[in-house]
Amino acid sequence: MNKIVFEHYPASKLPEELRKGLEKDAMVRVVIEEEAQDKEREPFPGFGDLPKIERKPMTIGETLTAIRRLKAEDRPSVTVEEAVARIRRLRDEWDD
Repeated sequence: MNKIVFEHYPASKLPEELRKGLEKDAMVRVVIEEEAQDKEREPFPGFGDLPKIERKPMTIGETLTAIRRLKAEDRPSVTVEEAVARIRRLRDEWDD
């Protein structure tokens, strides 16, 4: 992707719509970046390098079997309050 940067560019040389709110004699920094085409744009930047796993959609029967299998594991559930408290503790670790 191409990027052009103009440092200390006179605001007076900018098109009128870009000069709104700027002083006449102001100096600005102008950055021009070419946008990626829609087909090239990644929905989640940085994940494009991961291998793509092609999977066929599950049938209704397969989905029900998977749900029954998960319920049979009888994992302990958490309340909304417990989940929120866990998330807040994890988030607060980054603040220290």
